Amino acid sequence: MKKLLTSTVLATMVAGPVMADLVFPSLSYRTGPYAAGGIPFADGYADYFTLLNERDGGIGGVPARVLECETGYNTEKGVECYESTKGEGSLVYQPLSTGITYQLIPKTTADGIPMHTMGYGRTSAANGDVFSHTFNYPANYWNGASGAINYLMSQGDIAGKTIALVYHNSAYGKEPIRTLEELSAKHGFELTLIPVDHPGQEQKAQWLQIRRERPDNVIMYGWGVMNQVAVQEAANIRYPMENFIGIWWSGSENDVLPAGDAADGYKALTFHGVGSDYPLFDDIQEHVVDKGLAAGAGDQIGTVLYNRGLYAAMLAAEAAKTAQEIHGEAEITPAMMRDGMEALEMTEAKMEALGLPGFGPAFSVSCENHGGPGLIGMTQWDASSQTWSLISDYSSTDMDVIGPLIESDSTAFASENNLGGNCS
Repeated sequence: MKKLLTSTVLATMVAGPVMADLVFPSLSYRTGPYAAGGIPFADGYADYFTLLNERDGGIGGVPARVLECETGYNTEKGVECYESTKGEGSLVYQPLSTGITYQLIPKTTADGIPMHTMGYGRTSAANGDVFSHTFNYPANYWNGASGAINYLMSQGDIAGKTIALVYHNSAYGKEPIRTLEELSAKHGFELTLIPVDHPGQEQKAQWLQIRRERPDNVIMYGWGVMNQVAVQEAANIRYPMENFIGIWWSGSENDVLPAGDAADGYKALTFHGVGSDYPLFDDIQEHVVDKGLAAGAGDQIGTVLYNRGLYAAMLAAEAAKTAQEIHGEAEITPAMMRDGMEALEMTEAKMEALGLPGFGPAFSVSCENHGGPGLIGMTQWDASSQTWSLISDYSSTDMDVIGPLIESDSTAFASENNLGGNCS
C-alpha cells in the first residue's frame, strides 16, 4: 500500500529540501544497578534538545535529534551502542562511563567522531595534542581531588591530618589516587585508601575501619547504591557529615535522601549549579513539560543529575553553534563538530543569555587544552529543606601537580600508540 503524504510534508517538499537532523546520541542507562542516576541525566539531556526544537526551531535552523541507546552502564553494551549508532550522523558521544570511555577513545578517534566525557573518563584526555577527538571540559577527576584538598586547606591547616579515600573499586574510583598521593606528599597529610567493590551494598568492614582509625576527613568517589550506603554507614558510626566530601558523582539527591536527617551537612564537589532558580527552567516548563514532551515525568527538574544532563546538552549545542559559525554550514558533520568543541568559549555573558547565569564557570577550549580550567565548587546538603547549596566559588585547582600527571600519562599513551602531535 502506498503511503499518503500529508499536506505538511508536501508543502515542505515544494518549499525546498528537508534539512537533515543534527544527531546527538545518548548512551543512557535507565536500567541496571545505576539506573537511579542514569535516568535523570538522560532526561535532562533529552529535554534540553527538545526545548531548542520547540522554542528555537533547532540549532541554527536544523532540528536536533537525540538518539538514545540503553547501555545499562555495561561497557560491552556501550560499545555495541556506539557501533550501532555511529552511522546515523552522530555528532558527539557522551559515554557516561569511564569503562566505556576507555574503549571508545581509539574507536572515536579512528572514526573521526568527537567524544565528550564531562567530569569523568580518562583524565589525561585533557591533553588535546595527544587526544584529538576526546574532550573532558570543564573539569576532570584530578581537578576534583585537588578541589577537595584545596577546600579542606581553606578551612585550616591539613598538615599531619589523615584523609581517607573511599572509592569504587574500578577504573573510575581509582582515578584520583595518584593525584591524592602527590598532594599528600606536597601538603603533609596522611592518605588512607579504602576500596569498595561493585555495587557497594556491603561496606560494614570499610566503615568499621573508619570508626577505628577516625580519619579527619573522608573523600568518596562512589556511584549508585554505594553512595547512599556509605552515607548511611557514616551516620551509623556517627562520623561527622561536615567532614565527609563526595565527588560530583556522589552528590545527588539519591545519595542523601535515604539517610534522612542523618545526612545533614554532607558535602559534594561540583562544576555546575544546583537547584532550579534559573530562567531556563521556566522555558523548559513551558515548552517541554507543559506540552507533554518531557523525557520523564517532569519532576526531576533542578535535581543534581538532571541539571548535569542538561548542562552536557547545552555545551554540546553551543559547540554545534560554534561549528556552524566556523564552517558557515548549518548541517554540520562530526569533523565540523570536533572543530566547534575545540573552539568552544563559554563566557558569563553567554551563560546569562542562555538563561543559566552563573550556572557554570566561564571557560574556553583549545587544541592543546581539551579539559578547560578545572574550576571546582563545593555544595552542601540541607536535610531539613532537602536542597543542595553552593557554599564556595568555583576555584582553581593545583595544576602544578595535575599538569605533570596529565603530561606523563598522555605522553605514555602517545608512545604506546605511535601517535604524533595534533597541535603542531
